[in-house]
Amino acid sequence: MSVSATSLPGVLLIEPKQFHDSRGYFFEMFRESAYASAGMEGPWVQDNCSLSNHGVLRGLHFQWPNPQGKLVQALTGVIWDAAVDIREGSSSYGKWHGEILNETNRRQLWIPGGFAHGFVVLSESALVQYKCTAYYDGAADAGIRWDNPALGIEWPLRDVTVSDKDAGLPLLNDLADARRPNF
Repeated sequence: MSVSATSLPGVLLIEPKQFHDSRGYFFEMFRESAYASAGMEGPWVQDNCSLSNHGVLRGLHFQWPNPQGKLVQALTGVIWDAAVDIREGSSSYGKWHGEILNETNRRQLWIPGGFAHGFVVLSESALVQYKCTAYYDGAADAGIRWDNPALGIEWPLRDVTVSDKDAGLPLLNDLADARRPNF
C-alpha cells in the first residue's frame, strides 16, 4: 500500500496495491501492522457501513469526548470524502481536505480523532465502509454544518439531501465548548 500525506496534518490517503487478471482483482483491504507502521494505530473496534443514494451528504460528524479515528472507503460507487480540522489550537484549525474515493481506485482516507468527517455521493449510489478506533458513543456524538460559510468547503454538489439532524447541526463557531476537541 502507498500512504500519502494530505493538506491536513494527520489525515492520510491510502492507496492499496491491486492485482488484476482475467478473473478479476485482489487487494488487501486492511492489515493492522501496516496501518500501525504508517501511524494509524488502533485499537480497531468497530466497522460501520452505509448505503446512500446520489446527492446524499452525510456529515460533518465527529465524537467528542471519546474521539473516533476513521478509515473510510467506498466499496461501491463514488464519493467525495471530506475531513475538517476542528482541533482548537491546531495550526490547520478550520481547514479542510477532500478526496474522491471509489470502487475503482480503492483509496481510503484516514481521519484521526479531533477531525469532522463527511461525504457526498457522486454516483447513483455508494456503499461506504468505516473502520473506527472507538465505539460509537451517543453521548459524545457531535457535528457541524456541512455548508458552514466560514469553512468554505468546495463540495462538488450543492443540491444535496441531508438528514434533519445534519441540517440542524451548529456552525463551527457556535459549537459548545464541551464539544471542541483540543490540539
